[in-house]
Amino acid sequence: MNQGERSLQETRASILLYSFLQNSSNCSFASELCALKPQLLASATLHDDFDDGELQTDGNRFVRPQSDVLVSQSDEEIFRTIGAQLATIGDKLAAEIDPSIVQNLAQFMVGNVSEEAISSHMSQAVEAVVKRMPLEMEREKAMLIVTMVLAKKVANTVPSFLQQVFSTTVNYINHNLRDYVNNLAPES
Repeated sequence: MNQGERSLQETRASILLYSFLQNSSNCSFASELCALKPQLLASATLHDDFDDGELQTDGNRFVRPQSDVLVSQSDEEIFRTIGAQLATIGDKLAAEIDPSIVQNLAQFMVGNVSEEAISSHMSQAVEAVVKRMPLEMEREKAMLIVTMVLAKKVANTVPSFLQQVFSTTVNYINHNLRDYVNNLAPES
């Protein structure tokens, strides 16, 4: 995968996760999410959110150069919509997740542990939750939703670590569910 494809995948995963978290219920980290939005979605092109219409000091409006656009506006909207839809499913699933799984994962995600160890632990947590679910949906979709619900629950446990939880979750999605996420967008 070249750098452009990797950036596109990270952007899609970031938009998807951000929309999921933004549209989820019972989030105790809403203010942190809002405050960190520019950092969390630094690689994403959020046309209507970043261009607030303010004039710059030189009298011009802020315009993002076309070379920086990683996803089209329609692609971005698709991933926002999918994230919101998955949040609805995730809200129904959230109550079924054992709090001890979340506590254990939270300790790993906010501890001084290697990315590989966090990814391995997250894989174990996702698998444990998915195994307990009736698989009425395809496995990859269940894994994606569980991953994002676990991120939400960890962020609820330690809101001050939202940025690290977000980054770790995007990396996990890119590493483990890249093909599934790429196939969520219709071919253009």
